[in-house]
Amino acid sequence: MLFDTHAHYDDEQFDSDREALLSAMPKNGISLIVNASSNLKSAEAGLELAGLYPFMSAAVGVHPHDAKTMDESTIDRLDALLKHPKAVAVGEIGLDYHYDHSPRDIQKRRFRQQLELAGSVHKPVIIHDREATRDVLDILGDYPEVKGVFHCYSGSWETAKLLLDRGWYLSFTGVITYKNARRSHEVIEKMPRDRIMIETDCPYLAPEPMRGRRNSSLHLRYVAEKLAEILGISFDEAAALTTDNGKRFFGI
Repeated sequence: MLFDTHAHYDDEQFDSDREALLSAMPKNGISLIVNASSNLKSAEAGLELAGLYPFMSAAVGVHPHDAKTMDESTIDRLDALLKHPKAVAVGEIGLDYHYDHSPRDIQKRRFRQQLELAGSVHKPVIIHDREATRDVLDILGDYPEVKGVFHCYSGSWETAKLLLDRGWYLSFTGVITYKNARRSHEVIEKMPRDRIMIETDCPYLAPEPMRGRRNSSLHLRYVAEKLAEILGISFDEAAALTTDNGKRFFGI
């Protein structure tokens, strides 16, 4: 059984078949899913889904793309949502300097506010970092009590080691099945096995051989198969390893 530690089932790409797709997960080997949010509406939708499906939990937070939509009342609302029994993390939060959909100063301010919130409610965080690693690490250094996971990790071993030394986890998507993913393979080979998680980030980043199609947790097996190949272990061992790590990280 597999644990998809980062999905987006509130996304409109699932509007036509969400119920049928999610209902089929247990019989297709998916035992747990965490739905990550991008804004308040998304967080509320994720918690609603988590209430409908026993195998689902939700992360609550505002993505850097939507940081510009936040005001001072947003943190209070996030705080209230994090009291839900199915809310297991703050996320996804962080910085995105690739698209800059929100001004960088606003991204950083809202990122800090959500890290403070995570510390106050004693929840782990799910980090989005795109072309902003130095600033993300600098900001995280001001919140040593907060621990979390860098989702969709594709950075260097040097950065990975800094995070691992701080007690963080790294999560990998279908990107590790792509031909140009050698750097991610190197990180996986070197890192402690008790800090590895896997995810789909669906509906995005479908793995080979589904690349270019809408992604779902049903494709997580391709990520687990590639992870098993990289580590030189069986598929069942990779599935158990990553599921155990995910359950420990989220407190499930």
